[in-house]
Amino acid sequence: MDRGMSVSLWCEEVEDDQSQDLSQAQPQEQGHITGLPQLRAAWDPTVSGHRVIQRLLHMEERYMPSMLYITLIQRDPERREELAKWALEVCCDCGCDEAVFPLSVSLMDRFLSASLSLPVSPYCLAAGCILIASKLTECDNVTADTLCAAAEYSFHPTDLREMERVILGTLRWDTAAVTPQDFLPHFLACVGGRGDGENGDSEEELLSTLRRHSDTLAAMCACDSRFLGALPSLVAAASLNSALRGLGTKGPTQLAVLSEALAELCQTDVAVLQCYSEMIEYALRQRLRSGLQQGPTEKDEEVENERPGTPTDMREIDF
Repeated sequence: MDRGMSVSLWCEEVEDDQSQDLSQAQPQEQGHITGLPQLRAAWDPTVSGHRVIQRLLHMEERYMPSMLYITLIQRDPERREELAKWALEVCCDCGCDEAVFPLSVSLMDRFLSASLSLPVSPYCLAAGCILIASKLTECDNVTADTLCAAAEYSFHPTDLREMERVILGTLRWDTAAVTPQDFLPHFLACVGGRGDGENGDSEEELLSTLRRHSDTLAAMCACDSRFLGALPSLVAAASLNSALRGLGTKGPTQLAVLSEALAELCQTDVAVLQCYSEMIEYALRQRLRSGLQQGPTEKDEEVENERPGTPTDMREIDF
C-alpha cells in the first residue's frame, strides 16, 4: 500500500465530556457502572436517505401488535399505560439510551399480543422487556439487580431472567423491532436541508432541538394507547411535524412544504399526517394541563388556547 495515501480506519466516536467528569467523581456500583463516558460513532450520511427509509417502511408492519390486542387495550388502557409509564421512569432513572424505552414498549406489546394475558408479575414483564432492549441497544446494559431495585424487589433476579427467556421464546428471538426513533434521524436528515438561509451553527442547533422534542413526543405516544395502532413511521413523522409547529421557527408556507415532505417520506397522505399531528398536540395539552391542575386553576384556559411549545426533556411532561 502506498505510504503516502491517507487511510483512516478510526470509528471517530464522540465522547461525552460531562459523563467523563461524572465517572471520575462517582464510584462504580456493583454490577452496573454509572457515569462512564458515552461513546457514539459519528453520523454517517451514507447509511441514511430514501433507501434506508424504504427498508424500514418495508419491515415496520412485521412488528405491529394484532388488531385484537389493540382493540382490547383501547377499551381498557389504564393497566398498559401504567406499565409503559413505569418503564419510562426506569429508563430515565437508569440513564438509558433514548432507543431503549420505545423498543421495550414494543416488545411488551408484542408479547401481550401473542399471549393476550398479563403474567403474575406485570412489572417483571416490563423489566424483562427493558433488559432485552438495553442489551440490544447499549454497550453497558441495565442489570437485573438494578431493575429489581426499581420495582422495590417485588420480584427477584432469577424471576427476571426466567421472564427474559419466556419473552424471547414467545417472540422467537425476533426482538430488533422498528420503532419511531429508528425513523427520526433519517427524517431529520432528509428535511433538515430545507432551511431558509440559517447559518451552520443555528441550523445544527435547531436540528438538535428538533430531535430532542421529537423523541419526547414519540415517547409520549408510546405511553398513550390511542397511538397503539399507528405505524412507527407515521408516529415519527407526526412527532417531528408537531415539533416543527411547536417551535414556531417556520412560517405557514414552510411548514406546509415540510409536512408534504414528511408525508411523502412515510408514504401517507398529508391529511392523515396533520390529523396525527393534531392528536399529538391535543395529548400534549392534556398532559400539560393535568400537570398544572396542582397549581392555580385560572391558567387552564390559557393553556388550552395556546399551542404549547414542545418540551426539551421527557420529565417536563406528566406521563
